[in-house]
Amino acid sequence: MRKRSMLRPRPLHVLACLALGATSTVVALSPARADGQADAATALASLPSPDWRKYVQGTSHAEVSPVRIVSTTGDVTNPEGLLGEGTTTLHREAPKAKPAWPSGTTATASSYHAPNGGNNGTPTSYEPGHAVDGDVRTFWNDANPDTYPAWLQITSPAPVKLPGITVLSNSDGVPMDFTVATWNGSAWVTQATVTGNTDVQRAVTFPQEVTTDQVRITVTKDQPSSRGDFTRVNEVWPGIVSDPAPASVTLDFGKVVVGYPTLRFKGASDDHPGVRLAFSETLQYLTDRSDFTRSDFSGGAGTDQYAPPVKSTTWTDTKGCQSGTKVCADGLHGFRYLRISLDALESDAPVAEPYGTVKLKDVTLRSTALPGGAGTYKGWFESSDDALNRYWYNASYTNELVTDTFRSTDVEPRNADSPSLDGKLVLHDGAKRDRDPYVGDVAVSGRTDYLTHAVPEAARNVLADLADHQRADGWIPPASINGYTLPLFDYPLWWVTSSSDYVLYSGDTAYAAKYYPNLVKTLDTWYPSVTDARGLLSKGLNGTGGYGDYAFLPRTGEVTYYNALYVQALKDAAGLARSLGHTADAGRWQQRAQDVAKAINTYLWDAGTGAYLDSGTGAVRHGQDGNGLAIVAGVASPDQAAAALGHLAKTTARPYGNAFMDNDTLVPDGSTRVYAFTSYPEIQARFRSGQADSAIEEIKRLYGWMTAHDPGITDWEGIGANGSLYEGAYTSMAHGWSTGVVPALSNDLLGAAPTGPGFATWTVRPNPGSVQWARGVLPTPHGDLRVTWTQGHGAFLTLAVDSPAGTSGDIAVPTGGKQVVVRVDGKVAWDGTAALAHQATSDGAHVTLRGFGAGHHTVQVTDR
Repeated sequence: MRKRSMLRPRPLHVLACLALGATSTVVALSPARADGQADAATALASLPSPDWRKYVQGTSHAEVSPVRIVSTTGDVTNPEGLLGEGTTTLHREAPKAKPAWPSGTTATASSYHAPNGGNNGTPTSYEPGHAVDGDVRTFWNDANPDTYPAWLQITSPAPVKLPGITVLSNSDGVPMDFTVATWNGSAWVTQATVTGNTDVQRAVTFPQEVTTDQVRITVTKDQPSSRGDFTRVNEVWPGIVSDPAPASVTLDFGKVVVGYPTLRFKGASDDHPGVRLAFSETLQYLTDRSDFTRSDFSGGAGTDQYAPPVKSTTWTDTKGCQSGTKVCADGLHGFRYLRISLDALESDAPVAEPYGTVKLKDVTLRSTALPGGAGTYKGWFESSDDALNRYWYNASYTNELVTDTFRSTDVEPRNADSPSLDGKLVLHDGAKRDRDPYVGDVAVSGRTDYLTHAVPEAARNVLADLADHQRADGWIPPASINGYTLPLFDYPLWWVTSSSDYVLYSGDTAYAAKYYPNLVKTLDTWYPSVTDARGLLSKGLNGTGGYGDYAFLPRTGEVTYYNALYVQALKDAAGLARSLGHTADAGRWQQRAQDVAKAINTYLWDAGTGAYLDSGTGAVRHGQDGNGLAIVAGVASPDQAAAALGHLAKTTARPYGNAFMDNDTLVPDGSTRVYAFTSYPEIQARFRSGQADSAIEEIKRLYGWMTAHDPGITDWEGIGANGSLYEGAYTSMAHGWSTGVVPALSNDLLGAAPTGPGFATWTVRPNPGSVQWARGVLPTPHGDLRVTWTQGHGAFLTLAVDSPAGTSGDIAVPTGGKQVVVRVDGKVAWDGTAALAHQATSDGAHVTLRGFGAGHHTVQVTDR
C-alpha cells in the first residue's frame, strides 16, 4: 500500500492554483499591496526555519548496526544478543544418515540443462541421475525455464517400500507446485499434490505406504529466483527425512547498507560448526541464498561461509577462503537483510560442518558508503512539500551507497578490475551490483553528487579513465567491464554530456583541456562513422548491429533516443569548446546539432500520434527516452513538446511511474517497465515545458512507490509489472542512475544551474507549480549559491538569490501567462510591457533578467 504524502496544509490561494491543471506554470494569486509594492523581507521572513537536516538518511559513522530481529528458525537462544543485548546461541544437532535408493537406481527427465562449467567440486553436468546419486552437491536442472510441466522419473531395480519421499532442491530452483505419482504395474497413481511450496527440503508423505519401483515428480510451477523459473533438484530420498532446521537469525539494518559485515563470536563447539551468511535487499528474495553475490557469475555457493574457532574471535567478511579452497566468502555486500545460519556446505567438510553450537556477541557493518551525515552536505534542498524533501534526501543516500573506492575484490567480477582505477574514489552504478562505474549512470549520479556532497573527483576518476581507454576510432567504452570492451552505442555520448557537467559544476578546465582531443575524436570520427545519408545516427552502420544501449534493447536504424542525445552532446561539447577558446569547433558542433534536430523532426516525428517515433524501423512505438530527451535538448517545438508529453501521460502512466515505451512491440514488458533513468529527462521536460505540476505528480508516483515498498528509502534500478522488481532478485535496489529527483528538484523546481565552468555564470529559473516555497544551496568553487522563493505574501513570487564573488548570472521568473510587474531589489525592472532594467525580456511565460553580479538580490513578481 502506498503511504500518504505528509504535506503541510496549503493556503487557499495555492489550492486554487491546483485547479489550473497540470499543464500550467502556477504562481500564487495573492494581490499586491495597494501601492503596487510588496514587502520582500516580510515574504521571506514568513518561511519556517530551515529543517532539512531531519530528512538526512546517511551517517558519518563508519560502523552501522542492525535495528531489529526479523525472524529466527531452529534452536536459537536470545536472538536480541545480535543487537548488543547479551549473547546469542545457535545450536543444531547432527543430522541422521539419509535413506538411499538401491544400487542401480536410475533417473530420467523431461529435459536437462547442458553443461556450463562447475565450481567447488560440483560436476559440470546437470543430468537427472544427480537427483539419486546421494551427493547433495550435484543436481538435476531442467533445460526449459518457464516451461511446464517438467518431470523427473526415478526407476529402482527392485520394488521399494515408500511411506513418502523427500525432495531436496536448491533455492534457485525450488519446485512450488508439483505432484508425486507411483507406478502400480499398469498405471501411474497420484500419491500427493503439493502447492505453494517454498521449502528447499520438502518431505512428501503418502496416504499409505506404497511398494513400487518407479516414482515420478511432475512440476507445474517453480518459485521465482534470481536465475529464472526452473526446477533444480539436488536429491530425492526414498523416505521421510526430517532434519533439524538450521538455526538462523534474520537481521534488518533498516535500509539498504553497503560494506563488510563484522561478526563477534564468543566461541563455538569443537565439532567445527559452520556459519553461512545470506544477504538480500528485500524480504521477498531473502532465502538461504543471497539475492546476488559476485560468485553467482561463476556458479558459487551464493552465501558467505565461516567456521568460527572454539575461542572468542572477531571475523570481518572479506573476500577469500578460510582454508585453501574451502569455507569461502565474497566479502562486500549491498543489502538490507542479513540471515545468519548455523549451516555448512558439504564441500566445506571437515573445516565446517552443518551442526554444533555457535555463540555470537553482536553483528555490525563496516560501511564503505560515502559518509552522509548532515555535516557532510555541501548542498541542500528544502520545500513546503514534505514528500519531495524526503525523495531528495533518499536519492542522496542512494548515491552515498554507490560512491566508493574501486577495489579489485569488490567490483563486477566479469573482467572489470582495472589497475588504472584500483584505489580511486568512483561512482559505481549500484550498491549490490554491478559495482562498476558506467558512464551513463554517472550522467545522473554525477549531478546528484555535485548538488549534495560535492566530491567531483568521484566522477572525474571515471570519466578520465574511460577516456584513457578510448578506442583508436574514437569510441569510448561505457565501463571497465569485459576489459573496457562492452559495445554500447549511446554511452560515448553520455561521456560527452557527463564531461560537460563535470566542468560546469567543478570548474576543472584542466580536465576539459586534457581530454578535449578525446571529445573531438568521439564526435568527429566515431559518430560520423555511424551517421546515414539523412544526417541521423543509425545503429547497424559500421558494424554496430550488435551494439547495445543502457537497457540492451534490440533497436536498429534511426532511433530518436540516440539522435536526441546526440543533439544534447553536440550542444554540450560546443559549450566546452567555447570555454576553451575553440570557437570554430563550437560553431561547427552547434550547426550539426541544428541539422540533426531538423532531421529528427523531418523523419522521426509522428504527426498522427503527436510524439517522436522510437525508431524509423519496425513497429510503430514511442519511447519515453527519445521524447523526453528531444524536449530537453531543444529538438521539439513548444507545440511538439506539449503533444509528446500529453501522449506519454495518456499511454505510459502507471501507479509506479511512467513506462519507458507506449507499447510492447520492442520488448514484451515495454509498456509496464519503468526506469527512473529515462524518467528523469521526461520530468525535466515537464518542468521546462510549463508543466511543473505534472512533473511533481510523476515524481510522487515514481519515488513514492519506491519509498513505500521494501526496501524503502533507496532508488531502484528498474520497476516491472505491477510495481515489482523488474529483474527479480537480480534487480539492484540502490542504483545511482535512478537519483534524478535530486537534479530535477534543485535544477528545475528550485531552478538553479551552472551555465559556465564552475558556476562562473549561472541561471535561476524557478518552476514552482503547486509548491508554496522552496530554498536550497548549490555548492560552487566560488562559494555557495543560495536560492529561496515563495508564492503569495502580496506577490505572485518573491525570489532571493545570494551569489558568490566571481560569478554572475541571469534570473527568469514565471508569470503564469499574466501581465506582471517585476521588481529587482525594490525597483521596477519590467513594468508589464517594457524593460526598465536588467535587459528584461518576456516570452509570455517568463520574464528574464540579466547581469546579476555577486551579492544578495530579491526579485518580486506582482500584478502591478
